[in-house]
Amino acid sequence: MKILKIPKLPGESQIKSAVVKTTGGLVPTRKSPEDALGVLFDDVQTKRVYGDGKIFVDLIPRRRMKQIQQEYILLKDDPRFDLRDFVSRHFYKYGAYDSAYHTDTSMTPREHIAELWHVLERKNRRDRGSLIALPYAYIVPGGRFSEQFYWDSYFIMLGLAADNRWDTIEGMMKNYAYMIRKFGFIPTANRTYFLSRSQPPFFAHMVKLLARHKGRRRTLIEYLPYLLIEYRFWMKGRGSVKEVSEHQALARVVQMPNGVILNRYYDNKTTPRPESHKEDVETAHGKNGQETEALYLHLRAGAESGWDFSSRWFEDPNDITTIHTTDIIPVDLNSLLYQLEISIAEAYRYMLQPILAKKYLLAAERREYAIQHYCWSEEEQFFVDYDFKKSAPTQHLTLAAVFPLYAKIATSKQAAAVAVRIEKDFLKEGGLMTTLENTGQQWDAPNGWAPLQWVAIEGLRHYGYHHLADKIKHNWVKTNEKVFKEQGKMIEKYDVQSHSGVGGGGEYPLQDGFGWTNGVLAALLEESKD
Repeated sequence: MKILKIPKLPGESQIKSAVVKTTGGLVPTRKSPEDALGVLFDDVQTKRVYGDGKIFVDLIPRRRMKQIQQEYILLKDDPRFDLRDFVSRHFYKYGAYDSAYHTDTSMTPREHIAELWHVLERKNRRDRGSLIALPYAYIVPGGRFSEQFYWDSYFIMLGLAADNRWDTIEGMMKNYAYMIRKFGFIPTANRTYFLSRSQPPFFAHMVKLLARHKGRRRTLIEYLPYLLIEYRFWMKGRGSVKEVSEHQALARVVQMPNGVILNRYYDNKTTPRPESHKEDVETAHGKNGQETEALYLHLRAGAESGWDFSSRWFEDPNDITTIHTTDIIPVDLNSLLYQLEISIAEAYRYMLQPILAKKYLLAAERREYAIQHYCWSEEEQFFVDYDFKKSAPTQHLTLAAVFPLYAKIATSKQAAAVAVRIEKDFLKEGGLMTTLENTGQQWDAPNGWAPLQWVAIEGLRHYGYHHLADKIKHNWVKTNEKVFKEQGKMIEKYDVQSHSGVGGGGEYPLQDGFGWTNGVLAALLEESKD
């Protein structure tokens, strides 16, 4: 007797995910707060109603923003008007997930991380203020960051993979596929005010990570359409960049003197960042007109880089007003795009499309040659960024130099020189410093960051420098464990030189949670068990 298998009815969660996927592409995205609220937005941020500008842009309006704006214009000139009270009556905060969490100090760091995935998980299937709905659950970094951030997510996924949470990884990947379909690229995070910029393109790495679980051929073919859209976003303008008279740069592409197209970080707006409005306005104080717009563009591009901020982008290491991010060909960005081109070529090979595979392989080879030509400093024996307006390398030595090793672009001789310099100048008791400049910016010395430790360790391993990689790993893990033991938390960044290990600097207070620290530490500890 044949038993009929009754299909399982979709649960409420599956239905909600399906609704977002189906309707999300049809429903227009709301305006960003600075566009929707006008003078109210400017007053709240400039008068610093909240100490952290991100708090306001993340609040949810109780009514349509246009109505709130109109009411504000009517009331604001009344002598008895209270701006803070007005905001508190018309906006509210969505969720306070982390505030009630208390660390169980009897746990090991590894156990703590496994538990934290539940604390850092979010489900948001409808637009809420500036927060954009996504069909599947996702992991956030923590602290002030309650969105699915782009490059953070790759390092978070490393930890999720270590904990065998492949369903969560795949859900986050489907969220990225959804955003690529909806916006044509992956924004910094799912916020309306991030829709003018992206972040370091780690999507191809996420695809390959998921392929460990689902199979390489199947996964690369499945995500090939999204890899191609990601690539087109970064390469937009390459067909017309030759017609640009000055420096042959357009959006995120730059045509180099040898004819090869390389990339830079950019942003599609030239206004203050909404989440850091007051800081940007203060930085631009004394400038005017085109000078002000150029400064805002450089600040926004620096934010797209993920290194916001670092002396890496400054002409004067101690003066943020000398930032010139869009003049720079970043060695890390171009190494990541090389890996994207290689991934697309591999996917086309699996599809038995040799002509298309060769096209992207040749693009990768041209990029590799250009990185070697423009981003290798014979004088420093180190990979550096390149200032295409000055036709010269920048003078800053940073951990971005390990990305060509991570991408397997470096020659054996170059890798040996980079390894020597890393050990001599960057390696400290707590791990690797980000730069050699101590400026108070958070992406400078003495801070170390989890993603850069991982890229350095993996890059050095590619060239056989296992002893140095293990030393970096040991120092970094020791610092993470020490701070956890003393403070009961994982933090965003670490001071790799001080006894405390607690990082600082930057535009906002040190954040705990913390997504990519958890992910990298879990992955490093898990490999030690093998």
